[in-house]
Amino acid sequence: MVTDRSPTEIDEEGWHWLRVKHVTGFPRQARDGYFPDHDVTRPAATSEADLPGVDREREASLPADPETVRDVDRLALETTYLSGKWLVERPAETVDDLWEAVVEDVEAGRFWDAKVTTRAGREAFGETDHAVLVFTPNYFDRADVDRVRHRLREVHGVTDAIRYRPDVYTLDGVHEERLGPLADSGAARFRA
Repeated sequence: MVTDRSPTEIDEEGWHWLRVKHVTGFPRQARDGYFPDHDVTRPAATSEADLPGVDREREASLPADPETVRDVDRLALETTYLSGKWLVERPAETVDDLWEAVVEDVEAGRFWDAKVTTRAGREAFGETDHAVLVFTPNYFDRADVDRVRHRLREVHGVTDAIRYRPDVYTLDGVHEERLGPLADSGAARFRA
């Protein structure tokens, strides 16, 4: 489904997210060129040796103790659920312009994937601002995570503090005990 409407114009009940594929027509699988273009290891080719470290200087800002963080990183590896996203919050007055620029970056292969809350979603979630999520396919690849953050900052003017949340933190049910405090919606693996 392709739409020419901006996130702030979409107010149909139940349509909470506008995904980049709705705009570009490209599913994630069609963006295979992202991996060689940015020298990113595919999740299925990631190994224990690729586990990200815990930055000792930022250890206190983690939402859980370092061993829990490392254990959940291992869970991500076991499940090959290695994608994650930067969360950028924007008011209705500026979100449409940022979203348009993010979609252009996905189309050009500079970003892997993205989605944004619609007006209906923002209202349904009880939020003041819209959430723009810019995904990377493998959060173990810190260079790519940082490259995307740098582009958000330098090209798109996202200079406020943002957080990066691995998708594995959203697993629930069977993994809830293992996730511990990382299951909290405010938990982040990286902050910038």
